Amino acid sequence: MHAKAHACPVDNVMFDLEDSVPLDQKKTARDQVIQSLLTMDWRKKTVTIRCNAVETSFAYRDLADVVENAGQVLDAVVVPKVNHPGDIHFVDRLLDGIEMDRHLTNTIGIEACIESAQGLEQVTPIARASERMVSLVFGIADYSASIGARLTSVSGHGESETEIYPGHRWHFPLSRIIMAARSSGLLAIDAPYGNFKDLEGLRQSASMTHALGYDGKWVIHPDQIDTVNKVFTPTTEDVERARRVMAAHQSAVDSGRGAVSLDGRMVDNATIRMARQVCELAHYLGLLRNRS
Repeated sequence: MHAKAHACPVDNVMFDLEDSVPLDQKKTARDQVIQSLLTMDWRKKTVTIRCNAVETSFAYRDLADVVENAGQVLDAVVVPKVNHPGDIHFVDRLLDGIEMDRHLTNTIGIEACIESAQGLEQVTPIARASERMVSLVFGIADYSASIGARLTSVSGHGESETEIYPGHRWHFPLSRIIMAARSSGLLAIDAPYGNFKDLEGLRQSASMTHALGYDGKWVIHPDQIDTVNKVFTPTTEDVERARRVMAAHQSAVDSGRGAVSLDGRMVDNATIRMARQVCELAHYLGLLRNRS
């Protein structure tokens, strides 16, 4: 699976030491992750590990073993079930010590999974708990369990939602998380979609969170990659619209006009900022040769 992940066209590869690993296999999993990190070339990927929750007896050893042995390969650690900014403080300080001891030249980031009512209540302090913070991630299954929500599918990861609720059941936590993320300059990532054979359901789920402003969505199967990439990649029409907005804005600036109009519609500063974000993303993805 590690070799397959290495070959997949994804932005981020996450080595999981948490829920996917049985309790009696935790050490074996750590050793395998370290071996894979050190024996494969991961430079074209963002590489993370998901440690166990800090309230368990496994988290400190996950971080100590993997970061001490392969920290130079890691971009970030994913911390699950974050309920309090103190959870992030613990990981931050531990990484400080390991980086100093191992003379690492890279700074390892932190991605916090918000997976409970307590975590959602504390999401803004969590987002601001460390300069290492990179993103907030919504954990739909554990969050559902924490609030006693109805189980609608075998996996509990976002399937069959429309059958029991006339709207978007997770609109509030998703909106609350992205508000905290953006106010702290972080990325916001959506939870995975459990039914990897239901690509239309995945597309709808990804489109909903993309519309809310999320930067991406975790996948749990290679077959989900293309669908998620298509949803979060600007279309040709998106890019062209954004470029026209930027060009109209520049024309107004050059002529000394304060107001901007395009196709009979007023364009304000918020519109210009959104257009600029689309152009910057398109440039990053290689869809534009320059930033103009």
